[in-house]
Amino acid sequence: MAENEKKDTGLEEAKSEKTAKPAKAKSKKPSLGSRIAAWFRSVKAEMKKIVWASFKSVRSNTLMVAVAVLVFAAAIGIVDFIFSKFIYILGLLI
Repeated sequence: MAENEKKDTGLEEAKSEKTAKPAKAKSKKPSLGSRIAAWFRSVKAEMKKIVWASFKSVRSNTLMVAVAVLVFAAAIGIVDFIFSKFIYILGLLI
């Protein structure tokens, strides 16, 4: 019977230890410098994972964008010129 009492008290103590909240330990944060250095290391690691486009691909895409911008700029300029002349002529008629 004494053994059962010892077992019961042992279980109660184990339960109370699990449910008891531990005292707040002082958390040691790393210094600002070490956190910044860790951030730069992680950025460097992520940059190595990037699959960069080839120079030839970048050059051809840049050329296509430049040509498209020039074509659209010329088209808008021509339409603007036509509309401005049309409005000027309407102003002379009125």
